[in-house]
Amino acid sequence: MIGLGTIVNVGTVLIGTTIGILLKNGLPKRFEKTVMQGLGLTTCFIGIGGTLSEVLTIQDGEIGTQHTMLLILCLALGAVIGEALNIEQRLEDFGAFCQSHFAAKGDSRFVEGFVTASLLFCVGAMAIVGALNDGLNGDPTMLIAKAILDGVASILFAASLGKGVYLSIVPIFFYQGGITLMARFIRPWLTDALISQMSCVGSVLIFAISLNLIFNSKLRVGNLLPAIFLPVLFFFLAQFFPTLGTL
Repeated sequence: MIGLGTIVNVGTVLIGTTIGILLKNGLPKRFEKTVMQGLGLTTCFIGIGGTLSEVLTIQDGEIGTQHTMLLILCLALGAVIGEALNIEQRLEDFGAFCQSHFAAKGDSRFVEGFVTASLLFCVGAMAIVGALNDGLNGDPTMLIAKAILDGVASILFAASLGKGVYLSIVPIFFYQGGITLMARFIRPWLTDALISQMSCVGSVLIFAISLNLIFNSKLRVGNLLPAIFLPVLFFFLAQFFPTLGTL
């Protein structure tokens, strides 16, 4: 069944968030910072590991790199596009709208829970590659594995950030579901290299999210989201300008 992985993912986040909210009521306030930092460290490891797995190469016993220039171009151009569209602000506005209609009074972290969880659950390599596998091969295995991880993460997020994490199922459904449907149409042009490049950019954004979690900083990761899809643009441009294919 095409899209099964995304449906399972939505279900585990709903369940995990419910468990987290129940735990939140029994956790002392001082636990929240440590829980968020622990989740941030885990996210940092996933981001660095994913990036290095795509960037580093070993050939004839020598370590080299790939995709470096492409990564720089995608992040720079993606930032320009994201800032022009003001994606993160739109996410926050949507979260604030839902907060005003559905959240309990005094739930000051509703928007933060929605934005943080949405970005983490959507930008990673597993979301991209898993959704592509689901669309191309009808294989939801990777998305189901991601669903389990997201379910655990949503427990921790909800225990610290509250009910806003529930709302993250909306971007999960449309983002992963959209990639799965898109894969059915762009199957003839997708290559392993292109998927690797998209995953590499996504892993860098996961690392950026981890910095926000650990240091309570405010990197506007939402405005970098277009960078994930720019390798597709460079791939098509390389058909006319072969030099771009060496990035």
